[in-house]
Amino acid sequence: MLILKNGYMLDPASGTEGYYDILIDTESGKIAKIVPQGALMKDRAGGVFVHNARDGVVSATEEGIKAGREFCTDMPEEIDLNGQIVAPGLVDVHVHFRDPGFTHKEDIHTGAAAAAKGGFTSVVLMANTKPAVDNPDTLAYVLDKGKETDIHIHTCANVTMGLQGRELTDMESLSEQGAAGFTDDGIPLMDETLLRAALQRAAKCGKPVSLHEENPAFIKNNGVNAGKAAAHYGIGGSPREAEISMVERDLRIAMEEKANLSIQHISTKEAVELVRQAKKRSSHIFAEAAPHHFTLTEEAVIRHGTLAKMNPPLREEADRLAIIEGLRDGTIDMIATDHAPHSAEEKAKPLTEAPSGIIGLETALSLGIRELVDKGYLSMMELIGKMSLAPAKLYHLDAGYLKEGGPADLVVFDPKKEWVVKEFASKAANSPFVGETMPGVVNYTICGGKVVYRG
Repeated sequence: MLILKNGYMLDPASGTEGYYDILIDTESGKIAKIVPQGALMKDRAGGVFVHNARDGVVSATEEGIKAGREFCTDMPEEIDLNGQIVAPGLVDVHVHFRDPGFTHKEDIHTGAAAAAKGGFTSVVLMANTKPAVDNPDTLAYVLDKGKETDIHIHTCANVTMGLQGRELTDMESLSEQGAAGFTDDGIPLMDETLLRAALQRAAKCGKPVSLHEENPAFIKNNGVNAGKAAAHYGIGGSPREAEISMVERDLRIAMEEKANLSIQHISTKEAVELVRQAKKRSSHIFAEAAPHHFTLTEEAVIRHGTLAKMNPPLREEADRLAIIEGLRDGTIDMIATDHAPHSAEEKAKPLTEAPSGIIGLETALSLGIRELVDKGYLSMMELIGKMSLAPAKLYHLDAGYLKEGGPADLVVFDPKKEWVVKEFASKAANSPFVGETMPGVVNYTICGGKVVYRG
């Protein structure tokens, strides 16, 4: 058994917040009790005392002793959180662990360690691996290896065979074998007929389709906005029309098919508005924002070069503010990191040759606190909801809430304490935030009732 006492609990599912003590059954991996602060204490035999808040006395009730001995066979470990925030373990539904095929960048074990350090207890992997997750064997490999880690590893399967955009995978079979959703992330699905068929089949499976929205016909150099940053480097870059055109088309098809569609890593103000209008007409439309897109603009590419190169690219201040407003008003449902590790050698290549992407699992919570909560755009409860409950709901994961009998997946963090970004649990270090001081220190990540990270 494990007791978390004196924590300030935030539960976005019920809207409950305040000082609570939480009793965790480490054997079952479930939350056994959630009671007001001071109402849960252990006796010498490992039982539970019940606090009588009315007259301020503590009585060893028969019921309390019995309940305690049912839950506690040994003296439970007790952690005094001293007012730190305790919330559902974070959920990231857009990460790249590069396994199989690119494990020099990251693998499932190091990716899981990075997730735990960042406060994440559940992640959904993207399927652009080698081989791709377009067949039962690769799907089984990823899921089996995920079970060896300390957190919950889920994965999408591909929409098309080999990410080629020509032939649909056996979506029904892959869904039955555990695929959490479908995506060809990294490559847009250009064939409208194929996309329509994919949405129809995914809807029958009850799984979402998540799409990377960049039309290559518009792009001269990916990863850099076709604006000030591209001009600085003397290249063509990636214009906003590449995203806008795809989002407009895909929203229309998804609404016609009544299929759950998630617009990945949204980057333009126009795309945010398209999603806002679509959500007024359909309950099947979802969108995610990455921390780098609500934090940085194309100026960062001029300062940091390849460390700020990503697809879709960082854009203008008006786009950044539109994304924040989309998060504030509910147009954008969730925050997802698009954790994209690359080796130092790869990122050291010239700008037009280096791969796009940055790591994000270990800085996401801090960026959310600094850019959204501390600046008054979201409450802490709203931030936690967008980083846990909302993504869990879209992918039908048993996560994102705190409830007696529910999963003991939690994060404990101090939102005021600061840390310096310098060392990562990830294999990679490709982040433009290295050297920055950020608020929000994760001190404990608990998954399945076990402490999997201690800060």
